[in-house]
Amino acid sequence: MNITIINVKRSVPAVLDEYRDIISIEELCEILIIGKNSAYKLLNEKKIPAFRIGNRWKIPKTSLISYLSSHERG
Repeated sequence: MNITIINVKRSVPAVLDEYRDIISIEELCEILIIGKNSAYKLLNEKKIPAFRIGNRWKIPKTSLISYLSSHERG
């Protein structure tokens, strides 16, 4: 039996390849498998750096990658 071990740091950006450089709140929810309330909390508490244009949140993919890397389970 062959077992493949995946390096999480390398796989996180690969998982996000299908997303644009700026992601929406809906995409953030999809990626993190969380609800909108939890996503808004992460953004409002500045745990994931993001910005607003009008009433829409814009989340740089690099911010999400940094967040995921800093919360990696080891």
